Amino acid sequence: MADYDYDLGIIGGGAAGLTVASGAAQLGVKTLLIEKEAELGGDCLHFGCVPSKTLLKTAQVYHLMKNGPLFGLPAFVPPPVDFREVSARIKAVIGVIQKHDSMARFRGLGVKIEVGVPEFTDEHALRLGGKTISARAWVIATGSSPAAPPIAGLDQTPYLTNREIFSLDRLPDSLIILGAGPIAVEMAQAFCRLGTKVTVIQRGGQILNKEDKDLADIVKQRLEEEGVVFKMNTAVVRVRDLGRAREVVTKNAGGETITLKAEALLVAMGRTPNVAGLGLEKIGIPFDQQGIKVDQRLRTSHRHIYAAGDVSGGYQFTHVAGYEGGVVLRNAVFHLPQKADYTHVPWCTYTQPELASLGLNEKRAQAASLEYSLLSEEFAGNDRALAAGESAGRIKLLLDHRERPLGVQILGPQAGELLGEWVAIMNGGAGLAKIAAAIHPYPTLGEINKKVLGQFFSQKIFSRPVRQALKFFFGYKGAAYGQK
Repeated sequence: MADYDYDLGIIGGGAAGLTVASGAAQLGVKTLLIEKEAELGGDCLHFGCVPSKTLLKTAQVYHLMKNGPLFGLPAFVPPPVDFREVSARIKAVIGVIQKHDSMARFRGLGVKIEVGVPEFTDEHALRLGGKTISARAWVIATGSSPAAPPIAGLDQTPYLTNREIFSLDRLPDSLIILGAGPIAVEMAQAFCRLGTKVTVIQRGGQILNKEDKDLADIVKQRLEEEGVVFKMNTAVVRVRDLGRAREVVTKNAGGETITLKAEALLVAMGRTPNVAGLGLEKIGIPFDQQGIKVDQRLRTSHRHIYAAGDVSGGYQFTHVAGYEGGVVLRNAVFHLPQKADYTHVPWCTYTQPELASLGLNEKRAQAASLEYSLLSEEFAGNDRALAAGESAGRIKLLLDHRERPLGVQILGPQAGELLGEWVAIMNGGAGLAKIAAAIHPYPTLGEINKKVLGQFFSQKIFSRPVRQALKFFFGYKGAAYGQK
């Protein structure tokens, strides 16, 4: 057996890389972790999930301050937002979480950490800082970065991405957002609530285009009510820097050219895998603009080199990256033939109302030509939602021909938290009857999970055949009033 410097080498200190590093080191594997940034944690901690959700909460509080009369409180006009204070709070939250992902903690677990940008020289070794380092197995977990779309003038126009938006020194008076995916709509609502005039430009006819249109349209309507302007079915022709403003020239579906101007421009039109400079071409690892090609065990063309997280081009969520890190750990350390299973991947867009999904929605079920039945329940019928003043939205449950859950979508208050019950149900294979019979506390938002199943069983229990059977066996006389 060849003698390598390390048993396992990991490139990238985000969710996937840290999951592998932590597990491997604690199992007695000599582990190297290489990170190009000064801090561990990856894009999610520093430029993604954590700062965005912190900003969304700040914007929600400010929105509530301005809407006291909706809750029977006096009208109040709060002073303008000082974004430096908002940014300071975001940094403080990151700082607290950073302690868990600190280099000191991982060194304490036994992980050797190097900072720099490595390049493979062969399938077991790479160059880093002028020295060669080898490992028996490697994990590429370098993540992704904001994509720069091929728009005329963009390379000469200052613009924001998720890497800059949370550390602005002042709140922009106006903001144009290119794209209408989760990052775009979350930032649209947050900045609009804080006082920025926001315009969203979307190429297609739907925001959040991976979601069912009926739910996405409710989110869009809510943002419009709060002041966000949407330009749908609109293409960006070119952009231009005007010094103190950014100009965006667009063309709508009718062929009309419209010029928009704003103080700031946010580009949120997808991600690109971080593969540049790794030398993957030299060692024959295939990749494209979507990411590194892997098999079901997350192995590349070299069976001892794995890729996990955003860089492998699959679901670009932190929780999926962490899951994939666990799959790699089982394969690379325990040598168990573990395959990644994405059947029940949950995700959530954290607008208000939130939009959470698990499994198949109607759009994906129809694309797969699957037969399904649909159950739906409105939050307008949930007492806790009414008390909280958040009754917009619904839950949708898709069942297959065997009446097993295919997927769940929840649009409403705390939808991401409510989805947790369905994660347990669908992954545990629990029967619907057990869930419907379970006692949920009143009044809670979670009752909507029970109520949608109650609708399912009501159709079976309170049916004409059941009434007739009860009348036959027990001699019941039928309804006292109305229906017989």
